Amino acid sequence: MHDENEAILYVGKAIDLHNRVRQYFRSGHGHNNSPKILKMVSQIAYFEYIITASEMEALILECNLIKEHRPKYNTLMTDDKGYPYIKITVNDTFPRIMMSHRMTRDKALYFGPFTDRKAVHDTIMLIKKLFSIRNCNRDLGDGPFNDRPCLYHQIGQCDAPCAGLISPEDYMKNVEKAVSFLNGNTKEITNELKAKMTEYAEAMEFEKAAETRDLIDSINKISEKQRAESTSNDDRDIIAMARNDNDAVVSIFYIREGTLIGRDNHHMSIDKDDTESEIITEFIKQYYMGTPFIPKEILTVIPINDDVIITEYLSNRKGQKVHILTPQKGEKKGLIKLAEDNARLVLSQDLERIKRLEKRTIGACQDIADIIGVETVSRMEAFDISNISGYHSVASMVVFENGKPKRNAYRKFRLQTVEGPDDYASMKEVLSRRYTNENLGTFPDVIMMDGGKGQVHIAETVIDSLGLDIPVCGMVKDDNHRTRGLYYKDKEVAFPKGSEAIHMITALQDETHRFAITYHKQLRSEGQTHSILDDIKGIGPARRKALLLHYKDVEAIKNASIDELAAVDGMNQKSAEAVYNFFNFK
Repeated sequence: MHDENEAILYVGKAIDLHNRVRQYFRSGHGHNNSPKILKMVSQIAYFEYIITASEMEALILECNLIKEHRPKYNTLMTDDKGYPYIKITVNDTFPRIMMSHRMTRDKALYFGPFTDRKAVHDTIMLIKKLFSIRNCNRDLGDGPFNDRPCLYHQIGQCDAPCAGLISPEDYMKNVEKAVSFLNGNTKEITNELKAKMTEYAEAMEFEKAAETRDLIDSINKISEKQRAESTSNDDRDIIAMARNDNDAVVSIFYIREGTLIGRDNHHMSIDKDDTESEIITEFIKQYYMGTPFIPKEILTVIPINDDVIITEYLSNRKGQKVHILTPQKGEKKGLIKLAEDNARLVLSQDLERIKRLEKRTIGACQDIADIIGVETVSRMEAFDISNISGYHSVASMVVFENGKPKRNAYRKFRLQTVEGPDDYASMKEVLSRRYTNENLGTFPDVIMMDGGKGQVHIAETVIDSLGLDIPVCGMVKDDNHRTRGLYYKDKEVAFPKGSEAIHMITALQDETHRFAITYHKQLRSEGQTHSILDDIKGIGPARRKALLLHYKDVEAIKNASIDELAAVDGMNQKSAEAVYNFFNFK
């Protein structure tokens, strides 16, 4: 659910979205009894849909989207543990199998994520029993093996690699069987368990039959999502399309560090004679020429034209090899199918909204580019200074890409060389720090300053001194404090009244103010909780707390002797001398 500013209000899932969404608008329904829901519904401007292949995928995607966007009206987790994986330490001489809350770059093999924690636990225990995978967490290395076998060997559930009773080669064969099982080859094991369950039932051993039934259920739950992932955590874009005679919708799904985090839809005006390969090729050229981030792998629904030269160009931009692939089978083919299904849905139901959105975002960017006479304005960076009489001077950098806020690229700056309320000097420092540090992101197409002639000239001076060629504009306000135009090349550029471009500049200026003021409030709040004891070297939070509990106020601490200070719990002679010297020999 989006509001009129494109912000995500809520993420939810349902088998029947029509019925689920309708509940929010039915008079007297349970949803409408909540003030929170009433307020949320009043802000909804439009809905965005993503279809998935199964309920399990929908559940996992919902979790990923909530963690990525943190919508205002979703109930958010605070521990952020996410869904569990099954991990096999395949690089060990005698690998282990265990549950893991996240993937890390440790060269292990991961399966998942899964939504049922109990099913994961049961499956791990079953695999250990079936394939004699060790249960201990000891570092066995390569030997020698002199240990006495543990109880698991005595009951026939471990081949005792700790005692050298199985070779690494034979143990690894068991591990390979476990990997095959987790990759979906579960039919043989499931049939064996069903036969055992029947035997137990016929023998009226109903407790064992129930346990076996639960094991079968756990296997089935795990089998709903059989996807092995390496820990390379590659970034990948999935591109597919749907079309009619005059319009095409290209869906691009974003996978970051192995996790599907969202998608975008792009409208393209086409001719009925254009081929799918031509459309996808043109989209890739236009999209990746303008976006600062290029993934390691791009999957397309159909092979593109000029793939060699496009791949070379993107690889040069990224600084490492980029692969453009058209998968024919497996999980990657499934992701392409998912993107295709979503593109068809958007083409049939949401094309007009996409056109309106692009007019307000990409179209507005192009309007700005045309007005100031540059080729493109796909990335804008805006700066603002916030202080109260020079106190806690801070600066903010807000980034808009393709007309939308890119919040993970926002940056905060604490002034290091400027004292007092000198906005010009402050801006000079911030811009110098920003544009001498390429780690802060790709340089923008246009720099937007919150102010007129003075701020623009300061920025131009910094940019020129660094040998950069980036246009600088000032966002100018009228007497009613509303954005009225841009100051560019020593003159004010006006926009047509009600144009999408001026709406975007207004949104950028408001966001820049908001971000700077929020950061300033945060620092003021931190300053109000600052104690003079924090300025004493060697006195951390624990000792500060101990001193204040013992002496009640700072005045009493000032009057205490070294021996008295050293007698306080947590203090020693050195820290006592530091406190005494701080107050008596300043």
